[in-house]
Order: sequence, then C-alpha cells, then structure tokens
Amino acid sequence: MKILVTVTEAATVDTVFEIDGLDIDDRYLSTDLNEWDAYALEEAVQLAEAEGGEVVTVTIGSDGVEETIRQALAKGADRAIRVWDERLAALSVLDPLTKAAVLEAVVADEQPDLVFTGVQSADDSFGATGVALASRLDWAWGTIVNDLQLDSTVAHVTRELEGNLEELTDIQRPAVLTIQTGINEPRFASLRDITRAQQADIAVESFAELGLDDDAVVPSIERTDLYEPDTDGEATIFEGSPDETAAELAAVVEETGVTR
Repeated sequence: MKILVTVTEAATVDTVFEIDGLDIDDRYLSTDLNEWDAYALEEAVQLAEAEGGEVVTVTIGSDGVEETIRQALAKGADRAIRVWDERLAALSVLDPLTKAAVLEAVVADEQPDLVFTGVQSADDSFGATGVALASRLDWAWGTIVNDLQLDSTVAHVTRELEGNLEELTDIQRPAVLTIQTGINEPRFASLRDITRAQQADIAVESFAELGLDDDAVVPSIERTDLYEPDTDGEATIFEGSPDETAAELAAVVEETGVTR
C-alpha cells in the first residue's frame, strides 16, 4: 500500500505586522508544518506501520520549504517530493485548482492507493484542494475524516459534520481523504529521526519532468489588495462597589433589550 500525503508549510502572522505590497512583510511571519497535515501524515504512517506500505509526501513550494518537508520525514514519511516551477512563483495566490492540477501529475507518477490531505491549511483556509484533486482524478473522496479503518477495497470513514454530528460511510479505494485534527496524536520526532531526515534526499520535480504545461497554471483566484481592517470597539468600565456596578449593568441590559 502506498499513501501520498500532501504537506504544506503554513505561515503565522505576528500580532503586530506590516504589509508589503500584496503580502505580509516576511519579518512578521513564522512558518511551520501545517497542523492539519501533521495529522494526515500521522494517520498515513500509522497505517503503513500496521499494514505495511510506503508513505510519500508531496509539497508544492520553493527550496525555502525544505526544512518543513524534513519535519515530515522525521515524523515517519519514507520519501518526499517537492514540486516547483517559476510559473508558480508568478502567482499572487496558489489556489486549490492549480494545486490540484500539479498534484494530479504527481499521483499519475506515483500511483498511490490513497491520497491524504489536511482538511485545510492554517493560513489560506480554502479547504478545497483535496476535493478538487479527487475531481480531477475521478476518484472517490471523503472530507473532514476523524476516524478511518481500511480493508482491501474500501475505506470505512467517520466524517465530522456541522451541528456536532458525524457520518459513517464507506468509500471505494482509490480515494482522496481530507483528514481532521484530533483523529490521532501526532508523534514527536526523535533526535535520531531528525538527524536522518536532515540527511535524506528530497526529490525535486519541475513542470517539464511532470509533463505539465502552461494550462496547469490558470489561476481561479487573484489577490488584488491586502489591508488590515479597521477595528472599532467600545468598552464601558463600571466603577464602584459591587452593588453599584451591578445596578448600572442591569440598567444597560434592560436598555439594550437583552432581557426581552
């Protein structure tokens, strides 16, 4: 069994930051392995350990993301692929449809039995790459998976729905599954695993090597502006004894109609 896991480097913005054109100034950003992808990776590694198989990660990004890829290798991935092309660098947003087109080519090369993605990335939060990829592959798919059991042809999944509901369903393999946080407990990498990951080779694939042309980069989203929204707020501080402040608060509640 081979499981392909998409791994994304997610950015976190400092509380105080500056905007540089259409991006946050790099000085105010920190990056790490995307939280949802860490759970997807752990689920794949546990399945491979239990049933035998290979876990391969794929990341779309420049060479600056390789330290994040090595985190995934240290946490149990067997191999890692990084895809990059200068045509991607020209995009204002790496949108889900473009990601899906690139990942489709990797799936064609690797021929995995399953593809795991995180439900979303912590920075963009599109939550659409997995389903877009399944559509291009014409594979079955399941989203927001928080429990998973496999047999030879079917993935038995529990999906998290709105309203604190869950859905149990069977999905024919091959399939794309988007994995929810909490499905497992991602492992900490040992020093030995970290050292091994630092020495591991990361396969770098270009558009030419994957057989992709300009049609793979037809963005569905364009970033036209980036700004920090105005924040307006009012706070009323009641001073005095508990009896005095309670009376004032009760008057405000009555005045605003909260009790009605």
